[in-house]
Amino acid sequence: MLPLLRLASDGKEHRFRDAIEALAGHFGLTDAERAEMLPSGTAALFDNRVGWARTYLKQAALLDSPKRGLFRINDRGRKLLAQQPQRIDISVLDQYEEFRQFRSRRKDASTNTLDDAPVSQKLGNVATSASAEQQTPEDLLATAYRRLRSNLELEIIEQIKAASPAFFERLVIDLLVAMGYGGSRQDAGRAIGKSGDGGIDGIIKEDKLGLDVVYIQAKRWEGTVGRPEIQKFAGALQGQRASKGVFLTTSTYSREAVEYAGVISSKIVLIDGEQLASLMIDHNVGVSTMGMYELKRIDNDYFESD
Repeated sequence: MLPLLRLASDGKEHRFRDAIEALAGHFGLTDAERAEMLPSGTAALFDNRVGWARTYLKQAALLDSPKRGLFRINDRGRKLLAQQPQRIDISVLDQYEEFRQFRSRRKDASTNTLDDAPVSQKLGNVATSASAEQQTPEDLLATAYRRLRSNLELEIIEQIKAASPAFFERLVIDLLVAMGYGGSRQDAGRAIGKSGDGGIDGIIKEDKLGLDVVYIQAKRWEGTVGRPEIQKFAGALQGQRASKGVFLTTSTYSREAVEYAGVISSKIVLIDGEQLASLMIDHNVGVSTMGMYELKRIDNDYFESD
């Protein structure tokens, strides 16, 4: 918020988009950091931060909006800058009655903290010790979402490990079909055979037309999957004259296994337990929707059509 108020200190009218570009340069953000999205994927994280900074400063009556999409500093904003504050945060804005009224209209959602993120660290306004008052509403939603999803992923892995080998076979088939592989579930079911060792091995069509096939191996392991297992899988691919394979496990892979899969000629995708659970959530396999919250924002085109 302080860099944004300083940007407006020239007294000129500023466009929001120009402010985003200027502050990105101020913080020295890389292209990757600029491209970082909110967990919901609805907006760029940095753009969202600048938007809420502008909102907070306007609610504290430190910035005015002379025209739609524009803002400029006012006398109160200049007076605050003249005090040479080291930073502007909630505790600073709380001195203004307008901002306190704005805060009172917001529900006190939680005091959970937001995980560190590269952009957040550079902005300096979110840390692991930050309270809910220092977070935007999107921060609070993202924190709750991440916690719910993380817990769900753990529950999924526990359920998979407790299930039978036959159930694990059906689960993998359902997931691959949901991801667009294998054509129909019946086709996928015929393509994958039982191994009886707690995992499954087989082939599945890469697309609905069957233009290529993918060799699959899945293991319900507790320990780390090492390089020897991936080497055996790569050998199996060569024996099948196949060039593509997917290795799934409920555990993790060793660094040597990951490095080996990355240097061999065959294309082998390694999916660990965390990724398996994540894919199941993304493709609605083994999970159901508990509730939906529709987030809306201003349609600028509507208001600019007059």
